[in-house]
Amino acid sequence: MSQLDQLPDKDPSEVAEWRESLDSATRFGGANRTAYLLRRMAEHAERTGLDLPPLLETPYLNTIPTSAEPAYPGDEELEARITAWNRWNAAAMVTRGNQRAGLGGHMATFASAAWLYETGFQHFFRGKEADGSGDQLYIQGHASPGIYARAFLEGRLTEGQLDRFRQEAGGDGLPSYPHPRRLPWLWEFPTVSMGLGPLSAIYQARFNRYLEHRGIKDTSRSHVWAFLGDGEMDEPESTAALALAGRERLDNLTFVINCNLQRLDGPVRPNFKIVQELEAQFRAAGWNVVKSLWGTAWDKLFARDTEGALLKRLREVPDAQFQTYATVEPAYLREHFFGAEGPGSPLHTLGAGLADAELLELFRTSRAGHEPRKVYAAYRAAVEHRGAPTVILVQTVKGYTLGPGFESRNANHQMKKLTGKEFRAMRDLLDLPIPDSALDSELVPYAHPGENSPEVRYLRERRAALGGPAPARKVVAKPLPEPSAKPFEALHKGSGRQEIATTMAFVRLVKDLMRDKETGPRWVPVVPDEARTFGMESLFPSAGLYSPVGQNYDPVDRDQLLYYREAKDGQILNEGITEAGSLADFTAAATSYATHGEPMIPFYIFYSMFGWQRTADQFWALADQLGRGFIVGATAGRTTMTGEGLQHADGHSHLIASTNPAAVSYDPAFAYEIAVIVREGLRRMYGPDAENVFYYLTVYNETKVQPAMPEGVEQGILKGLYRFKEAAGPGAEAPRLQLLASGTAVHWALDAQRLLADDWGVASDVWSAPSWTELRRDALSCDAARLKGEDRVPYVTQALHGAPGPVLAVSDWMRAVPDQIAPWVEQDWTSIGTDGFGLSDTREAARRHFGVDPQSVTVAALAALARRGEVKPETVREAARRYGLEG
Repeated sequence: MSQLDQLPDKDPSEVAEWRESLDSATRFGGANRTAYLLRRMAEHAERTGLDLPPLLETPYLNTIPTSAEPAYPGDEELEARITAWNRWNAAAMVTRGNQRAGLGGHMATFASAAWLYETGFQHFFRGKEADGSGDQLYIQGHASPGIYARAFLEGRLTEGQLDRFRQEAGGDGLPSYPHPRRLPWLWEFPTVSMGLGPLSAIYQARFNRYLEHRGIKDTSRSHVWAFLGDGEMDEPESTAALALAGRERLDNLTFVINCNLQRLDGPVRPNFKIVQELEAQFRAAGWNVVKSLWGTAWDKLFARDTEGALLKRLREVPDAQFQTYATVEPAYLREHFFGAEGPGSPLHTLGAGLADAELLELFRTSRAGHEPRKVYAAYRAAVEHRGAPTVILVQTVKGYTLGPGFESRNANHQMKKLTGKEFRAMRDLLDLPIPDSALDSELVPYAHPGENSPEVRYLRERRAALGGPAPARKVVAKPLPEPSAKPFEALHKGSGRQEIATTMAFVRLVKDLMRDKETGPRWVPVVPDEARTFGMESLFPSAGLYSPVGQNYDPVDRDQLLYYREAKDGQILNEGITEAGSLADFTAAATSYATHGEPMIPFYIFYSMFGWQRTADQFWALADQLGRGFIVGATAGRTTMTGEGLQHADGHSHLIASTNPAAVSYDPAFAYEIAVIVREGLRRMYGPDAENVFYYLTVYNETKVQPAMPEGVEQGILKGLYRFKEAAGPGAEAPRLQLLASGTAVHWALDAQRLLADDWGVASDVWSAPSWTELRRDALSCDAARLKGEDRVPYVTQALHGAPGPVLAVSDWMRAVPDQIAPWVEQDWTSIGTDGFGLSDTREAARRHFGVDPQSVTVAALAALARRGEVKPETVREAARRYGLEG
């Protein structure tokens, strides 16, 4: 059976003849020869434009033949010496740190990838001095010692700074990995945790196109380079957006995957071949694949392989076995590799003509990733390719030049220092002019050829020609003007008799802000396929959804007012069902002020818990990258989203957000609170004294009448607490307490306030607490100040000082959220919340289940008073019976 049997065949005899020819070729030439012929025909068909699906795997060979390699444009001898100095200082830095303080560090990754970076720095990576953007470099995290070593050679780092590698507490050390927050003049992009780098690189390349298509900045010369490890590609985020890059033809993007065949504990694919697997994966996603595997010594051997036996053997050897070949003696190679098909075989004959030294060169050192001409050829092919992103699969030896104790060893990721003997061997291999006397001290020395040496002059000249140093991070963006006050004042007035949800209030505010002539175009709405859920469809016709190809179809709702409009200059990034991709989008926009000198105002609005819970690691990287913008958790809370149940009902995102120091978190109850918070966020993030924070707001889909803003509450909103409604009704002698609530729970507290007064003669003040987290941070800051002798009182303590009675806190979040401030509240403290898993039911039933509905708040308030002897215990039991809360 064949899939093609469904189609009519106008000439079956012609098909039969082709089959017979194929069978004949196999009989007389062998399977290898037939496979070779078919691949040749497939290549020819592709070149002549025949509509055939591409092959997902190509032979286990370099994509670019030696004869097609372009002329090398640099001084190879000088570049080899520069690379040698950098190898030495990278190893010395990690070794010295371990000798003195046992600080760890990684040596083997940069040792294998040195030429991958050096070739790029000398000939490809554009700096920011030309157009303010340059290229964007996602450096493999474990290779950071090599980047520091290069910055030292350039004069951007000193020996003292190298000696403070992984010693940051004093404020001037070097972070272990690329951390912009720790070294903001050098690093642009955090690439550890692994997997986030490749995902972010794709969306960065895509955002570059977005800026260009919207006319904000010409980014056509910016190229995104992501340096990755083959083991890192196991992370799901590493391959999550490959199809996006292929579909949108992001030829401004290159992945360089260092295939040294090892991950942290051993081989990446012990019984398989990672290069071929990755090739198929990327080709299927629409990428251009360049394989750069074999060095010059292999080229010579392939030229003698007329039978294809060598290629066949290499293809069938699993990666773990090939790793072993890099560590064994020639006799083993003759027996297990060249002797695999027996004496007299073409493979055996091929190996018989090789000297022992040639065998060792083949298997221990001859990899394309260690030869700058082959790396240059691969990079040139990548930047010249049009119509698709490129991945370069480049083979290296992990730990190359560090000696036989390191090279291709499973444990080399955990090996943190070289011995004196190993440094001497490395010095001799790299041919560095370091005398033995310099190696006699306890600490291995750093080495530098001199400020006026040919190496340093060459290095600086090359960087000047490419637009300045790299990597480098610069912030040259000017503050954004303050938008008109009118959109904010509209929310200050309230909604009159109309009931609206705070989600809709936020969307209305942003829609009005996007009309501002100065700052409106800089808003970047980011939505993971829930825009209609959040009432954002009104933005579709006016702002448009970004598509690099525009809209090549008639939308099904084209005759409606709020039709679905895609456009090449569309403003909305509607990413489909991918929170990881949406947050990567947000990050690119949130850091555009530094990457491109163009401040953008992204807001990423997500559904319930599918933000912090799903992508907290990315939020941490966003903070590391010093991102600025608004994160909006819509349909928030554990009981406001009815019917969705356990996996959706969010009662803990504010707790997760509180762990991120850069997240300024708010749980506003009213539309006017949103207006005050957003206005302050714009000032703090985009004003003259811009801060490296991002704002997190939770908004609700429960419609309520939005009150007008009381006078004088702005500071209380921003600090996190203000009295919204004082007690009314019971006299001064009545029992009294304070009800603190956030978000939608303020409405439960207001209902409870009435029940307490009308049913039990109890007075209560209702406080809105828009930010439990900001209250806690202020209190912690005051505690730290007191340890230094300063007399500072936390705001929450000041605000509640003298307020009569106990405090009861309630929210639609688990109790740990409001409990953050309990230590700084002088009154007796009680909290209720929505601890546990969510469930599906009506809002009323869910709130009764969790014990946070107005009646439950009332009983909890009476219980707090009973513990103080201010009401009788029987009153609590009576209230529970009256409200049906018994049992």
